[in-house]
Amino acid sequence: MPKFFVAPEQIEGDSITIQGEDVNHIIKVLRFKPNDSIVVCDGNGKDYTACIEEMGKKEVKAVIQKVISSQSEPSIDVTLFQGIPKSGKMEYIIQKNTELGINRIVPVMTQRTVVKIEDKKSLSNKMDRWQKVALEAAKQCNRGRIPKICAPISLEEAIIQMSEMDLSFMPYEKEENNRLRNILSAARGAKTIGVLIGPEGGFDAEEVEKAAQAEVSTVSLGPRILRTETAGAAVLSILMYEMEDI
Repeated sequence: MPKFFVAPEQIEGDSITIQGEDVNHIIKVLRFKPNDSIVVCDGNGKDYTACIEEMGKKEVKAVIQKVISSQSEPSIDVTLFQGIPKSGKMEYIIQKNTELGINRIVPVMTQRTVVKIEDKKSLSNKMDRWQKVALEAAKQCNRGRIPKICAPISLEEAIIQMSEMDLSFMPYEKEENNRLRNILSAARGAKTIGVLIGPEGGFDAEEVEKAAQAEVSTVSLGPRILRTETAGAAVLSILMYEMEDI
């Protein structure tokens, strides 16, 4: 059954009001009629089975029939701190990590980040586009939450946030001893996990040292160097498997 996301304020009592692009999708694409059933999510982990009551050009109203907690959300809160990549790779990263259960994605500006966001308008457009990608991916894979795509921050700010989490680490191609499997035992008791992924050029030695001083561990992902758009999804898949979510 198709799922649609609404803001919590669009749910009042036993009534749900759907607005925006979803109205056109319901009426013209899915060709739903009054009395048809849909699933609506508030983006905070609750799913509502509802029956369409009224249909107009700008909104669709439905009556709630059943409320359940979403069964598709993982038990751990994982944040991906992603070094901003070139071209459209960020959209791919957002899409795939949303499918795998990420809770939050934070774009990070590092010394080797090539992309430069010149002005507030450009940043706003990127943020709107990135959040929409997360929304569409959440719909498609039946998520109960829409991952939050945060505004870009510096590496120093990312390290501060990671130091406050139960477990934080960064894959680093020059790490030889500490493999990801070595820290997975700690992951079992962690509720909040931060993963820092570098851009195409990776991290420089100074950045690695700053992370180490804040107790952000470096880990090896094996003998092969993964692309920036692959690394986060690979790590998240392993974490979800370890937590018995996959």
